[in-house]
Amino acid sequence: MEENIEINPRVVISALDEILGKKFPVLDDGFVRVIDYMGGDESIVQAARVSYGKGTKKISEDTGLIRYLMRHQHTTPFEMCEIKLHVRVPMDTWRQWIRHRTANINEYSTRYSIAVDASQKTKADEWRIQAKDNKQGSDGNFGLNVGEKLTEQENELQNLARVVYQERLQLGVAREQARKDLPLSTYTEAYWKIDLHNLLHFLALRMEGNAQYEIRCYANVIGNEIVKRWCPIVWKAFEDYVMNSLTFSKQEIEVLEKIYSGKFEDAKSLADSFGWLKIIDTRFTKNIERAEFEAKLKKLGIKNPW
Repeated sequence: MEENIEINPRVVISALDEILGKKFPVLDDGFVRVIDYMGGDESIVQAARVSYGKGTKKISEDTGLIRYLMRHQHTTPFEMCEIKLHVRVPMDTWRQWIRHRTANINEYSTRYSIAVDASQKTKADEWRIQAKDNKQGSDGNFGLNVGEKLTEQENELQNLARVVYQERLQLGVAREQARKDLPLSTYTEAYWKIDLHNLLHFLALRMEGNAQYEIRCYANVIGNEIVKRWCPIVWKAFEDYVMNSLTFSKQEIEVLEKIYSGKFEDAKSLADSFGWLKIIDTRFTKNIERAEFEAKLKKLGIKNPW
């Protein structure tokens, strides 16, 4: 017996259609552009309400539902939306990017085609200093006296690598081997298709201030220039409940309760029992949990009690 199934027309997002194929520049020679998409805010609402056969209602009700889903991490409805991006990105940044194994990817192949004739350049004032307390991060920049020398060396290295690569190709060396000494600063291109739930997870990690600068540039463009147009209700909820929110562990809540009760010595004792306040030579030892909690207190305008 044939069922009556309501078929909804394809969701069209005018704000996104206006930028289809438009290149948003990133770094010195990279870009992001939208190739195709499926769904939008109303697709999420429809998926969430499918259990009782209703699609979109009033915008205010749809907004409330999307915000509820985001707030309580009901992620499946967000998977009903997909987007396909064309990106040009330096290879070292791309290595970080594809660690997010939740997308469909088709990358430009230098086995079949000649490598993109572009490498990411670093300006003299853009060379970052390795952070002492963060093995995977940076802290400040070198002065021009150092940066100008580093940029000069970078140009020499990139130019030499390209000359050697071209010479190998002209000699008839196989492309798959000729490419092996190209620097990681060489740009690559790819199609990257991902659902909205996993895209938001990518953005939550890569838009954070402690993410590497280069990939953060791409994430900011994808979020603020593309997702914001595509699913504005979702984007606002994402900003409110993910990017600009705070979460607290059980231990942090216990310390907060003592602080709000004015029991500062008890708060200090609790923190000490958690191993946050170990002292060597009259100074606290490095403790990531304590540092993260102190950062949260600072955002709340609360002075830590130790």
